[in-house]
Amino acid sequence: MTENNYCVIMAGGVGSRFWPFSRNKKPKQFLDFFGTGRSLLQMTIDRFRPIVPIENILIVTNVIYRDLVLEQIPDLKAEQVLCEPARRNTAPCIAYAAARIKAMAKPTPNPSLKGGESHSGTTNKIRIVVAPSDHLILQEETFRQTIQQGFDFIENNDALLTLGMKPTRPETGYGYIQMGEVIGRPNGLRDASLLDKGEGICKVKAFTEKPNLELAKVFLESGDFLWNSGIFIWSLDSILNAFQEFLPEMANKFAEGDKVMGTADEDAFIQQMFPTCPSISIDYGVMEKAKNVHVIPSDFGWSDLGTWGSLYELSDKDENENVTLHADATYYDSHGNIVTLPKGRLAVVQGLEDCIVAESDGVLLICKRDAEQQIRQFFMDAEVKYEGEFS
Repeated sequence: MTENNYCVIMAGGVGSRFWPFSRNKKPKQFLDFFGTGRSLLQMTIDRFRPIVPIENILIVTNVIYRDLVLEQIPDLKAEQVLCEPARRNTAPCIAYAAARIKAMAKPTPNPSLKGGESHSGTTNKIRIVVAPSDHLILQEETFRQTIQQGFDFIENNDALLTLGMKPTRPETGYGYIQMGEVIGRPNGLRDASLLDKGEGICKVKAFTEKPNLELAKVFLESGDFLWNSGIFIWSLDSILNAFQEFLPEMANKFAEGDKVMGTADEDAFIQQMFPTCPSISIDYGVMEKAKNVHVIPSDFGWSDLGTWGSLYELSDKDENENVTLHADATYYDSHGNIVTLPKGRLAVVQGLEDCIVAESDGVLLICKRDAEQQIRQFFMDAEVKYEGEFS
């Protein structure tokens, strides 16, 4: 039943690796990258509408983006925007959303839950999907089918589930998940044909941070590793219990606000408590430690759009592999560039190879595509040198 489905969209990031296009005042999740008339956040909301009631969608963002969220998603109520008074990474973000859903759901006991007695006393039929606001999904119906498969699995299993993307190249910018045994298969053997059809759910053997190129090649060739998408599915019970086990201090902080969540006193509580939470990711704080973590090997045209390089790979190219976005460009003896300027501008590019040329709001960036991981440092240096004028 869809009324038991909830969605948490994390939308508080700055997207500094997309500077100068993405800025503090309007980061990448609020931008229309492809000229479709829809921002990445709006596309994310659209993606979930068929499987999650709009009233069950929560957006967690920094307080400075509250009005921007409500402007872009006009049918969202103000109380569905959870405002973080400080940036504290994904674990506190998810803990906040879980606390609010607990207050919203008014659940009933479920004695059939596998894995022991529930800490929260809530029903496992409250299903939650957590997703970033700035990912691109090309095959949206396949994506929704995968989410439904995850909902079906966690409804009767005490599991923390993540979606792993089948790697297509030796990517050094993503974390990796090593697959273990397949649930429900004899001897835990993986059947590649079943996994290719999206019919397998695997236990997670290990999480691995972003590898160097040689290790990424080994991961790709082994067939045992998936890209870590940062998309999660779990029941309310399972995530509350996981926080209590692995981040008990944080869990107790939020539990102190049980009586005020969803009331007029919630904001004052969060303003006081949230900044005291440690800055820690859900991967490091919970997923890498828990024993009940599973992964669905997935393939639905995913990109995290984390860098200019990922945008380049997804965009249409001319005969010399150049990409032009938003504005116009003419190329002479140039190959493999991505150029994006404000609408109505023309770039004339000569003798440039494999570069990023991006102009936005008074800043022009020209750098090599293979230097894209340094853009965050360029952003930070400009923020210090020019006292935030161009951030």
